[in-house]
Amino acid sequence: MTGSGGPLEAGERALAAGDWLVARDAFGADESAEGLSGLGTAYWWLGDVRAAFSCWERAYADFSRTDPAQAVQVAVGLSLLYVANAGNRAVARGWAARAVRLAEPLDLPVLRAWALLAKADTEDDPAQAAVCADEAHRIALEVGDHDLELCALSMRGSVLIGLGQVEAGTALLDEAMAGALGGEGSSLDTVVFTSCQLMQCCVRGADFSRVVQWSHSLDDFIARYGCPYLHAACRASYGAVLVSTGDWARAENELAAAANLARDSLPAVRAEAVAYLADLRLAQGRATEARHLLEGFEDHLVVRPVLAAAYLAAGEAPTAISFVLRQLDSTAGRYPEEARLREVLGDAYLATGQVDAARSEAKRLAELGNRTDSLLITARAERLLGRATGATALLTSAQARFSQLAMPLEAARTRMALALVMTREDPEPAAAEARIALAVFEDLGASTDANAAAAWLRSAGAAAARVGARSLGALTKREQDVLRLLAQGLPNPEIAERLYISRRTVEHHVASLLAKLGLRNRTEAAAFALHDQK
Repeated sequence: MTGSGGPLEAGERALAAGDWLVARDAFGADESAEGLSGLGTAYWWLGDVRAAFSCWERAYADFSRTDPAQAVQVAVGLSLLYVANAGNRAVARGWAARAVRLAEPLDLPVLRAWALLAKADTEDDPAQAAVCADEAHRIALEVGDHDLELCALSMRGSVLIGLGQVEAGTALLDEAMAGALGGEGSSLDTVVFTSCQLMQCCVRGADFSRVVQWSHSLDDFIARYGCPYLHAACRASYGAVLVSTGDWARAENELAAAANLARDSLPAVRAEAVAYLADLRLAQGRATEARHLLEGFEDHLVVRPVLAAAYLAAGEAPTAISFVLRQLDSTAGRYPEEARLREVLGDAYLATGQVDAARSEAKRLAELGNRTDSLLITARAERLLGRATGATALLTSAQARFSQLAMPLEAARTRMALALVMTREDPEPAAAEARIALAVFEDLGASTDANAAAAWLRSAGAAAARVGARSLGALTKREQDVLRLLAQGLPNPEIAERLYISRRTVEHHVASLLAKLGLRNRTEAAAFALHDQK
């Protein structure tokens, strides 16, 4: 997008600086196709996908009559985003086809390459997608376009993983991310594209350790520009990673944002956000809420393992067993879902005294872990087999793996399982392990696990009082300021204005204080603050 001055130039400067509100106001003052395109970009970074799509589609209509090259760029963007934000592959495929056709007579290799990337993203056949991605990468190298090269590398990595070449594919994803975060590209969109490709591929492949490492590398980018996972599916996956790694305050914020982004999406995209949020509720010990969240999405594969876990958490082990056995055939090739279902099945077998059946599921999990080279699945298999056989070595190994993956809740649950096994021969070390697990449960806010750990410690003759409700002392000074204004009924924009901070920062503080205080919403927070003042 170009501009000789005025609103367009101001909007471009604001986009480059990551000042999305200024960009929105600047582009909104220009009614040209360029202004509409820039306005769409500003809306997109602000999380208003519906407004972004409307602006871009109007810009495309104008560009198609006046500037075919710009029309191709907009069509490519719409194609990519209709997949990532709406889950609508049919519409995305249409936009990709339009981009390819418009680019053909222009004799502009870079535009043709971007159109091919959009086509690759919408291809159902991985082999055809690979052809498109390879050609786009060849063109990028030929013309020396770094943004195109990095995005093409990332797409090639995703396609290779789809073809079963996981090691080669993840290597390309890593390379593309390194280049994007290293500043090789000139566009923020390159960071978004490469990070979302990596996020979705690794979550789909249960490669949480890679996701965690790269997520930490994105901290500086997030602090400056906001979350790069602006696609509904990517942001939901990011929320799932935050749940697994114990950052539940941020997880609440990101999953709420994902649910908001997915509100206009097809059910498949909404189901991901719902599934991951329900998983957080299960971790927090709020099984009833988790079940309510999943209502209406039960037929979606990503939801089924969470629903099975919800049955088990509610004490309905026979229902969980029956449900999982009916779902396993549908998980062929979907390793994260199959692994989670098999672990829930094994846990349910243990809950009903079917130890041999639990061992069999643990062995199947181990085979799946070996086949996929997944540290996470291997850890789940070791924990289940360790619980079924009473093998402390397996549980110790599983606990170490979960710790290596930076998954504190699973590591603490494994430590608690280890304590249960150890108590038969070493009661004092067992109590020590249980106390460590209890401290983690308390810190995370995993109430059901914390209650169970405390009850077991008391039954073993060890002191184990629950910390109970959190106090204002658990909050930072800024979080206390936000809570005080929230108790006055002020919305986020007014809180931001009063405290001279951004709305995004207010959202983060609200999510954090809710998690620390064990509260579910702003109403409960306001009531807590008013009660504390009495």
